[in-house]
Amino acid sequence: MNSCNLEVKDVRLSSTVLCVSSCPEEQLDTLEEVQLFANTSGSFLCVYNLNSFNYTQIPNADLLCPRLPVPPSKSFPLFNRCIPQTPECYSLFASVLINDVDSLHRILSGIMSGRDTVLGLCILAFALSLAMMFTFRFITTLLVHIFIALIVLGLLFVCSVLWWLYYDYTNDLSIELDTERENMKCLLGFAIVSTVITAVLLILIYVLRKRIKLTVELLQVTNKAISSSPFLLFQPLWTFAILIFFWVLWVAVLLSLGTAGAAQVVEGGQVEYKPLSGIRYMWWYHLIGLIWTSEFILACQQMAVAGTVVTCYFNRNKSDPPDRPILSSLSILFCYHQGTVVKGSFLITVVRIPRAVLMYVYNTLKEKDGALSRCVSQCCCCCFWCLDKCLRHLNQNAYTTTAINGTDFCTSAKDALKLLSKNSSHFTSVNCFGDFIIFLGKVLVVCFTVFGGLMAFNYHRVLQVWAVPLLLVAFFAYLVAHSFLSVFETVLDALFLCFAVDLETNDGSSEKPYFMDQEFLNFVKRINKLNTRAQRNKNSLTSEEGTELRPL
Repeated sequence: MNSCNLEVKDVRLSSTVLCVSSCPEEQLDTLEEVQLFANTSGSFLCVYNLNSFNYTQIPNADLLCPRLPVPPSKSFPLFNRCIPQTPECYSLFASVLINDVDSLHRILSGIMSGRDTVLGLCILAFALSLAMMFTFRFITTLLVHIFIALIVLGLLFVCSVLWWLYYDYTNDLSIELDTERENMKCLLGFAIVSTVITAVLLILIYVLRKRIKLTVELLQVTNKAISSSPFLLFQPLWTFAILIFFWVLWVAVLLSLGTAGAAQVVEGGQVEYKPLSGIRYMWWYHLIGLIWTSEFILACQQMAVAGTVVTCYFNRNKSDPPDRPILSSLSILFCYHQGTVVKGSFLITVVRIPRAVLMYVYNTLKEKDGALSRCVSQCCCCCFWCLDKCLRHLNQNAYTTTAINGTDFCTSAKDALKLLSKNSSHFTSVNCFGDFIIFLGKVLVVCFTVFGGLMAFNYHRVLQVWAVPLLLVAFFAYLVAHSFLSVFETVLDALFLCFAVDLETNDGSSEKPYFMDQEFLNFVKRINKLNTRAQRNKNSLTSEEGTELRPL
């Protein structure tokens, strides 16, 4: 009722608040203008029991209507409040308004008010992921060195910016809003986590630096496999589009479940909403469907990529690649191997649901003093996380074995474990470093996207809790980068398993020649030479340590 001179008690609004259909965008100087605004827009600015035609006739109308002049105002996203646009009223009203709502509304308002920035950063992450995918497509040794240098500089730069922003917040004596205090806390958390991740990645890069040349050769072999069916690179686009469609449908069904009920009039004329009996428990079933179906869609992509690689690898005439291997792989998947994909995705779902329950229990116990209970639940969460990673790797190899032999999921998983344990000594370390280089590509996309978000969101630090939108942008950037670069990981793992099957069934003779081409065979021979040399040096050191020195 008086937005320029608010009645504030304990930093909270204590004056009358009315619901209106729209905010006055121009200043209203008289009651006649307030009446005209009500008649033209249907937005009544006076108390509810005063009709608009009485605005200018009742003597005490100035007490029942906003104090004149009514300043021009604008609706703020998600707060649903008319914020005055005049400078003398804006600062006080905004500070009281933001402190008057809970944290959830502040977070959601930050997302809504920064939605254009979030959308722009998502497009930036998409473009960076495409650029990274084509970088891996035409990778060289020099490019890998430049790539690693960019990652090191990007990690150090993002850490420095986060700590600098936190220092800037702590030295800002004008911090009075809850949004600024929450941003400062989140910045400290971001800075600590990014520093730890940077330190770990720098140590790993230093330890594995000698494997760069072999990794480049391995990625070039991978690119040669992809060149036989280049449309594999566009496979994540279709998967991503299907996932978006399914998630939108899932949210629509969730909203239908949440509004399945009837409104009933209770005592005092109040209306109370009562949901249908038992419907509130359906969201558990709906949540399981979300996890299982999402994992099923991702597993179909893995199976299609693995089937394409298998078709191209086990082709004797390398100069004449098979026609339409992707369509052939998809047709075999949908005709024969749906059960395999369903079983694999169900295993991941079975592991993820207890992990989610344990995370909920841990967050509940975190507010209490049960240190032992928190420690046990956290250990269980870590165990389930490790089990989830192992199962994902096992599923990928099981899908490849299914594409090779046409066996069911359990038989394929058992055969894959045997093959991997028997042939793990050939180039497992180089394969792992290849996966590590691909992971660094995802990190580089996230670094550039987060840096752009820090620069964009920091200009609106007062009215936005921008830490949560920035976290969502970082998660989306990693998800998009993973969707595109996971093709290289899948092709790499599938090639390794095809190579193991090739060694198991053939010996390189004229009767049983290898399916691998000469370039791949030369690469394997170089890896074997390096492993033999390393084993010989290890044995010589062991024999020297065991020799006793005798006096002359």
